[in-house]
This record gives sequence, C-alpha cells and structure tokens, in this order.
Amino acid sequence: MKSDWDILQEKLKQRFGHEMDIADILFLIGLQELGKLHKKFKKDDKVNLMHVAVCTLLESYGYYTFEGRDPDGWPHWKLNELLPAIDAKQQNKLIHEAVIDYFRKHEFL
Repeated sequence: MKSDWDILQEKLKQRFGHEMDIADILFLIGLQELGKLHKKFKKDDKVNLMHVAVCTLLESYGYYTFEGRDPDGWPHWKLNELLPAIDAKQQNKLIHEAVIDYFRKHEFL
C-alpha cells in the first residue's frame, strides 16, 4: 500500500514531468502562496519563497501567525513559538506531514 507521500510524489511527477524533492515542493508551495507564478526570481527570492512555504506549513501547527502582505505582495508571519529541539529525522517527518496536509487542503490529494 502506498503512503500519502508516495501518492503525492506520483501526482506531482505527472503534473510537472519530473520527480520533486522536498526543496522543489517547498518552492512550489511558496510560489502558490505568493501568487506570482509566472515571474522570474533571483536566488534570494527563491530562498524567501521556501521560507514562505515553511511559515505557511507551520502556521497550522501554531508556530506562526499570518500578519499580512508587504507592498510588493510578499506574505509575512509572526513567530509564535520556537520549534522544539528535534533531530533531522523528526524535522523531516514534520515537514512531510505538513506538506501532505497542505495538498489535502488544496484538494490535490
């Protein structure tokens, strides 16, 4: 039986034509949340898009609160509490679960 993560990976591969790692998926979520899908981004912007994704994903866990958008349309969050000290495996699990929840909420899964 396939996991939700495997199913998501298959759907993303069908949609975009290649396998996507977690960085690709975070970039995709950041683009979606920014809402400027057809713009070229600089390297710094790409890092910021991944940060947008992480804040978006962890907002539902209570770690961030959305504050609004700046004049350029970039979303901003307030940190409510620091993430607990967890190892890389636990971080990976948390992000994977949050990504799955995100795509469920957006009816992709």
